Amino acid sequence: MHIHVDVPSQTLTLHDAGGAVLGRYRVATAAKGVGELNGSEQTPRGWHVIRAKIGAGLPAGAVLVSRRPTGEIYSPALRARFPRRDWILTRILWLSGLEAGRNRLGRVDTMRRYIYIHGCPDEDPMGVPSSHGCIKMRNDEVIELFERVPVGTRVQILAEGA
Repeated sequence: MHIHVDVPSQTLTLHDAGGAVLGRYRVATAAKGVGELNGSEQTPRGWHVIRAKIGAGLPAGAVLVSRRPTGEIYSPALRARFPRRDWILTRILWLSGLEAGRNRLGRVDTMRRYIYIHGCPDEDPMGVPSSHGCIKMRNDEVIELFERVPVGTRVQILAEGA
């Protein structure tokens, strides 16, 4: 099983071991495009692995800060109270790069950059680059993906020219 994230089409596809498509989802990658440097707020390219799964059993819309549930459930009113918060909701699939010098170690380390596949507010558009580097999904879809993939699942993130 592996995941393919296609940045130009803003899609995430789950494949079985033979390559057959098990699921396809609209996503939102980084507003600032692709890149691997720490602090760039870009989505890193290349091969990754799901290093950790966080949020099992939380309700849809549960707010996570620093990978821990706050006890809050997202609402537009909560967003109005915290307009600068980067909304990470429901589940986190924490990515770690597999390519030394490209997305692993030093100034290009995906895991140290806290790059995730995660849920987001329902009003956030999918198919439009808008994250701070992560891959955002609808809450019900990230729950579905979370339940289907084990830690260790490989994730390839591709962009034009990658």
